[in-house]
Amino acid sequence: MGLFNKLVISGIPAIDWDMTPDYTFGTFESWGGVERIRNNSERIYYFFIDAWDEEPKLCLMERGVKHAQVIAEILAPAEMVRACVQEQGKAALFERTFAINEELKQWLRDNVVNTDDDSKVVILEQREASGPVETGLPKRSSLAPLQARITLPDQAEELSEEDVVQLVQSFNFCDQERNPEGSFVSELVDNEDGLTVSDQVTGLMWQREGLDIMSHRSMRREVARVNDEQFAGYSDWRLPTMAEALSLLEQEKLAHDQYLPRCFSGEQPFVFVDAVRKPGGQWFVDFKQGRAFWSSGTIPGGFGRLCRREK
Repeated sequence: MGLFNKLVISGIPAIDWDMTPDYTFGTFESWGGVERIRNNSERIYYFFIDAWDEEPKLCLMERGVKHAQVIAEILAPAEMVRACVQEQGKAALFERTFAINEELKQWLRDNVVNTDDDSKVVILEQREASGPVETGLPKRSSLAPLQARITLPDQAEELSEEDVVQLVQSFNFCDQERNPEGSFVSELVDNEDGLTVSDQVTGLMWQREGLDIMSHRSMRREVARVNDEQFAGYSDWRLPTMAEALSLLEQEKLAHDQYLPRCFSGEQPFVFVDAVRKPGGQWFVDFKQGRAFWSSGTIPGGFGRLCRREK
């Protein structure tokens, strides 16, 4: 197949013609989902429409457990792509990816998948490792003792949407929905342990990687285990508050297709925060979308990135 030869993907990759963007969480990320992928190295490919820009485009997604990367744009007839979007109705503000219809599926089989012609395939980017990279940060040992300059809320909260908007505005966080021009800037330093970085602005120490996806109850148990084992030598790790997690957001995507400093792993794309929603739900911070969001229970779990306040 010209498609996968151009993308330098060996073997005979599986295209899942029934996969849709709204089905991927239960398949690839949720422990309580409708389907389980048990091999972490397994990759599945599916087509979808990205309608975030003014002109929607047809894309190829490479998907696996805790792995998602758009690897190609397919130059399908523009009117066909637009018609597919229009027939699916109005999208929510942060739900602008669409399943392909039968007309596009047949066009793809005839013009892209079952042919050696790769002229309609545009490679978007090289695939990258999702783990943390070399920090490139100042070394902790070469700096003066850490002294926080901004104290963020550090207690569990119950927050309404209005509370989150006020919080974002108060600290000028870079929330892509509520304050995309926010200019809160952290000053991270490398603790030289391969495990953590610290922020000279907030006085917080952060895990560079994090915890796997699980339910909120399981996450609490996992935090207790991390403390029992004294991760990085400390036993006071906890879920971040909303403000603390928002303090990590960048104005632009830097690595792993996330609004997150390069020193962090990309394997925790959205994390629990220690805040419930008023009148109901659980708050998260989503590093892929660069914003806070809440789930009413339709999302059965989340990832964790723990922090602690340095004393």
